[in-house]
Amino acid sequence: PAGGPAAAMAQPGVLMTKEPAPQSVPASDLPMKLSEVALNTGAYSSSGLATAGFRTAKYLPGEWHQSNYDMYHKAFAGCKQGEHDRAEAKDLAEYTAQRAQCAQQDSTAALGHRLQNTHFWKSELQKEIEDLDAETNLLAAQKLRLERALDATEVPYAIATDNLQCRERRQPPDLVNDEVERELLKEAELIRNIQELLKRTLMQASNQMQLNRDHKEICERDWSDKVETYNIDDKCGRYNNQSTNVQFHPNSVKFEESASTPETWAKFTHDNIYRAEREKLASGNLRVLIDNILHDVSEDLRRQCDTVNEAFAKRCEELEDTKHKLEYHLKNVLREIGDQEANIAALKQAIKDKEAPMKVAQTRLYDRSFRPNVELCRDEAQLSLISEVEELTESIAVLKKKLMESEQTLRNLEDTRMDLEKDIAVKKNSIFIDRQKCMAHRTRYPVALKLAGYQ
Repeated sequence: PAGGPAAAMAQPGVLMTKEPAPQSVPASDLPMKLSEVALNTGAYSSSGLATAGFRTAKYLPGEWHQSNYDMYHKAFAGCKQGEHDRAEAKDLAEYTAQRAQCAQQDSTAALGHRLQNTHFWKSELQKEIEDLDAETNLLAAQKLRLERALDATEVPYAIATDNLQCRERRQPPDLVNDEVERELLKEAELIRNIQELLKRTLMQASNQMQLNRDHKEICERDWSDKVETYNIDDKCGRYNNQSTNVQFHPNSVKFEESASTPETWAKFTHDNIYRAEREKLASGNLRVLIDNILHDVSEDLRRQCDTVNEAFAKRCEELEDTKHKLEYHLKNVLREIGDQEANIAALKQAIKDKEAPMKVAQTRLYDRSFRPNVELCRDEAQLSLISEVEELTESIAVLKKKLMESEQTLRNLEDTRMDLEKDIAVKKNSIFIDRQKCMAHRTRYPVALKLAGYQ
């Protein structure tokens, strides 16, 4: 055409400039553009003069071909690069999807393994909590036995002290430090020592129960944390790519400074269980010790009670035997007193009986002293009368002496009777105290089961 690039190049002095690439015309504007072209052509067109200045701004055919070639090459290269990029993107997407799936599977497997570990330690903690609770209940039962046994010792102590106080009312000479007294003092001392031992053991049991509860509380807190963690990890393990309750948490990937490591996490629970096991073992040993103490205490108290009862029985037998002997001697003394009183009466009668012969003999001698002169002779009759008076006088003296001796013997027998009666009364009082007071009171002594804390 006349307005082509060659015509523009033929115009000297005209600077050829590259026009901007024509823009595509929309289909809706196409009829209008065609009408405008029709108006600018024909007999009334002025395209020659009006477009003279635009003819020089056109490409040459070679440039057009080169431009198209470059455009084709560029488009081809762009398509190749696009295909390469799409292939790389597809491979990258598949690779990342595979990596993401593997990573998610690994995380789910790790969560499952973590759930197993948490469940294991949670089960161990739960078992330890139940064992500690059962052990504490058993120890509480033993503590109750200790309290019952301590209360049961009050009765034996009251019995022992009451026996000692009752026996203080014995009268001399029975107020002696005999075997019963020594055994009662031993019993009272034994009960006091047992009470102190039971009180110390009670305090030890209370402290051990508090330790059991403290370690149970520690294990319960750890178990509660494990339960909460297990629920969280179980919920996390159930998440998948189709879950609707997931969202972005960009700051969740940072590590907490206070976070524990798997080693410290396992060691923490292991140490809690180890300490709980140690306290459980100590509690079990204490229960065995309490059982042995209560068994020994009940046996010692009953053995000492039997010893005291035997001493009481032996002492009562001795008192009864002594009382019987004293009563036998009192019976003999009373009989002897009666005989002695009869003897004294006989002696007095014998002395009285000597008065008449004495009067007769003395009267004869007196009357014969009046014989006159040589008739006052010491004849055989005079000598016989003198001998009779002397014999009677000697007999009376002997009888009076014997009477005095008999009366003294009677007085001695009376004193002996009084002493025997008093001693018998003392023995009866001692027997009453030991048998009716002490031994009757000792029948209320607690049985072995009550002393062992079972009742």
